[in-house]
Amino acid sequence: MPILKREPDVFPESIFEIAQPWWVAHVRSRQEKALARYLQQLDIPYYLPQMEKKVRRNGRTIVSYLPLFGGYLFFKGGLEESGRAIRSHLIANLLEPNDQRSLHAELRQLHQLQITDKKLVPHPYIGAGDEVMITDGAFKGFRGVVVRERGTERLIVSVSFIKQSVAVEIDREFIRPPAKYDSASVSW
Repeated sequence: MPILKREPDVFPESIFEIAQPWWVAHVRSRQEKALARYLQQLDIPYYLPQMEKKVRRNGRTIVSYLPLFGGYLFFKGGLEESGRAIRSHLIANLLEPNDQRSLHAELRQLHQLQITDKKLVPHPYIGAGDEVMITDGAFKGFRGVVVRERGTERLIVSVSFIKQSVAVEIDREFIRPPAKYDSASVSW
């Protein structure tokens, strides 16, 4: 039984086609969804990736939807939209990413992972490490870092600007180093 119905992760659905810069709102404690509702009322595009959490209490299963990256919400707009967002009084710090293309690519990839309905779990950020590319299957073309946890291979996809990551299970056989995969001279 859900406590509250799931709120949209993206508004509007076409957010990744909008040609405005990304902003990263570092929100006050537990205010991610409140800010999302506020931005939606103002018609400001946002992305708030969420995960399902189930807890059993008194013989009942309680389902809730929590932000995947606690404390952060991503939105698009110019200076006017960022000013309107700040006036919500829900933002502790507004961050303007220098590398818009990289953030856009990372957020788009994260959204594509969500659409697969695979279970995403927060994972400690991995900065330097062995980057890989998935060569086949549902995640073909995705780049990330692979780790082995409890006998399972997981692809770690990071949003480097906020130093947050998520993990998703993958098949080991589809992993290749990107330099080798990108090279036309290498055959597998």
